[in-house]
Amino acid sequence: MGDTGGLVPPAFFSYYDAPVKLVETADGGLAAWRLSRDTGGWAPANELIDTLLFVGGDEIDQLTRDEFIQQTEYERGYCLRGEGPIHALYETVRAINEAQARERRYPTPEEVALVTGIRRRTFVLFEEQLREAGDPAADPELAAS
Repeated sequence: MGDTGGLVPPAFFSYYDAPVKLVETADGGLAAWRLSRDTGGWAPANELIDTLLFVGGDEIDQLTRDEFIQQTEYERGYCLRGEGPIHALYETVRAINEAQARERRYPTPEEVALVTGIRRRTFVLFEEQLREAGDPAADPELAAS
């Protein structure tokens, strides 16, 4: 593997508030994948590798695996609409957030735990669907690590 700026893939980032992951390729190189807010899938973003590893900037934040999963599911739940079990779970999270806003309060510890758990579950479900559809960057196992 080439110079990774000291990072061991997979590595996770927020780039202009969009989740991005850097993963090792089969030939030992790196690939970058950015969340598509239109589809919820992963779009190639190899042009960002050097910026993420060596340039940096205020628009880039390095994320933990769990922060990456939570941000990915926040974006999917906010941007996507549809039918089925995943979207029903997204609606549950939206209802919890709307109740907090309406009541002008912070989430309770139970609500935080519930939303975090739902997002971990929807991440796995969504990534499994992406994998079945042939998305090369789909990785439901990220949530198990």
